[in-house]
Amino acid sequence: MATTTFEREREDILTRDESQNLISADKVEGTTVFDRNGEKVGSVKKIMLTKHDGRVRYVVMGSGGLFGMGEDYTPLPWDALDYDTSKGGYRLKTLSKDDLEENEPPRFSSSEDPNFDEGYEKTVRLYYFPMA
Repeated sequence: MATTTFEREREDILTRDESQNLISADKVEGTTVFDRNGEKVGSVKKIMLTKHDGRVRYVVMGSGGLFGMGEDYTPLPWDALDYDTSKGGYRLKTLSKDDLEENEPPRFSSSEDPNFDEGYEKTVRLYYFPMA
């Protein structure tokens, strides 16, 4: 059976994972996260979306551990990150690795399931945007 132009175009759309302004979530997962100075601080593990409006609420960054064991997870507000084309990863806008080590951000382990309610979200946002 012959493939139609519509079917070929649909396959191209479904296999494309990036365009000028968009990127698929599965391509973001695993991307390195750098501090504001360009030093690696972790990698994107998950992207969390609001069910009702589809907005990205936060990114879960994994750090520490060895081969994924003992890793800590840090929620990052999506707007706390910029994509750095020269690094091929996301860069924290406001913090350095030293800042993260000296004043530990909100974190959780794989055995925890934080309730990402308004209070927790405010705590996370205030860490990255203290003047907000």
